[in-house]
Amino acid sequence: MQRRKFIKDTLSSLPLLLMAPSLLASACGRENIDPKDKTVIVIGAGISGLAAAKKLKEKGFNIIILEAQDKVGGRLRTNRSLGVAFDEGASWIHGVNGNPITSLAQQSGMNTFETLDESMKSYDIGGVLRSNTAYSEAEDAFYDVLGTMMNQGNASQSFETVFNNLYPAQASDRLWKFFLSSYVTFDTGDLDNLSSLLYNEGEEFGGVEKIATNGYDTIPVFLANGLNVQLNQRVSKVDYSGKKIQVTHNGSMTEADYVIVSVPLGVLKANAIQFMPDLPATKLNAVEKVGMSCVNKFLLTWDTAFWDDVQYLSYTPDAKDKFNYFVNLKKFHPTVNALMTFAYADYARLTENMTDTQVISEIMVHLKDMYGNSIPNPTNMLRTKWQSNENAFGAYSYTAVGTEMKHFEDLAAEINDKLFFAGEHTEVDYFSTAHGAYLSGIREADKIIDLL
Repeated sequence: MQRRKFIKDTLSSLPLLLMAPSLLASACGRENIDPKDKTVIVIGAGISGLAAAKKLKEKGFNIIILEAQDKVGGRLRTNRSLGVAFDEGASWIHGVNGNPITSLAQQSGMNTFETLDESMKSYDIGGVLRSNTAYSEAEDAFYDVLGTMMNQGNASQSFETVFNNLYPAQASDRLWKFFLSSYVTFDTGDLDNLSSLLYNEGEEFGGVEKIATNGYDTIPVFLANGLNVQLNQRVSKVDYSGKKIQVTHNGSMTEADYVIVSVPLGVLKANAIQFMPDLPATKLNAVEKVGMSCVNKFLLTWDTAFWDDVQYLSYTPDAKDKFNYFVNLKKFHPTVNALMTFAYADYARLTENMTDTQVISEIMVHLKDMYGNSIPNPTNMLRTKWQSNENAFGAYSYTAVGTEMKHFEDLAAEINDKLFFAGEHTEVDYFSTAHGAYLSGIREADKIIDLL
């Protein structure tokens, strides 16, 4: 437990008569402020901004949410154009026990399906089906390495550099390259920039994994109900130099007593919003040092299914990070013949300059190697381009070389009790997750509530 959280929790649990006189005097002398007289602007209608706005509105604050896109959700976006929910951002509830997303899913009407890693078949090049024993033994050995490699890490060296030096044979093994890609790069970021000391940081919730089947966007839509959300409002400047904060959006200016900046880390890295005065050096340093990954997702549909009746399919080509993992949507949508696959890191960024035809061709090379040249081409494809998306400039944060865990706290630090920051990149224990983003919004709302 962090020391300042311990102090805060301890003070809040003390009987009133045991509190120091100075603390009592401070509390008694505080002006009684009606939250209805206070306006809070939330920049960004992702899950963090919506969580903060909902809690503040329930406390009586006047809330204005400015969202650059044409709908709420931020990176929780769902495309239903092909008749099936394709979640462009988050898809899973990672550990349902104690996870706030679990109850939110129930309240919002989000349907879920338990995914089992064991329901999987793994293919090597040439369509060779790998035995479950070989896969499991290699996987166990891989997790052993992940559990200990940071002991030989170096603050100035990447995960990739240290791993390749320690395990040169495994670094060239196709199955191990798959694990590195789908188990590490997917969850964190580019291995050549991932910290060899901090790659395993972050807390996890226990319990099973569940995937959303009718769209993760049901949660932000639920949270936004009854809130004043102004869509298609791109914020360009935040001037917090005066008593009131002035927020410029689409050429207009709106004033507020407090502002919560809940845009993705990539947007901050791109300097898409001008702050006056400049943000503190500690925060700017954290923006620079924490990494921003890229993961792109691809949904393909067919008239008929030709693949195995399992939840997951893995393929182990020589190339890394490239269409090596497939989710079988038919397992939870029996009438839909669809696979979802992924690209990570530099290859994910490369796909954003490829045409749909080129992407499909590359995916089909792998599927044809697995199932034969006679399989049909897909009828449709949906895809993401997160790196070039001006509302995100990446997928989620990670511990890059040069990152320190305090940087996540620096990203979360408020300025002058007026300017607040939320988002998954501000949640030191649960960064890079939807539940981390949600918790960060609640955290920032609590900070503002505590000021009154």
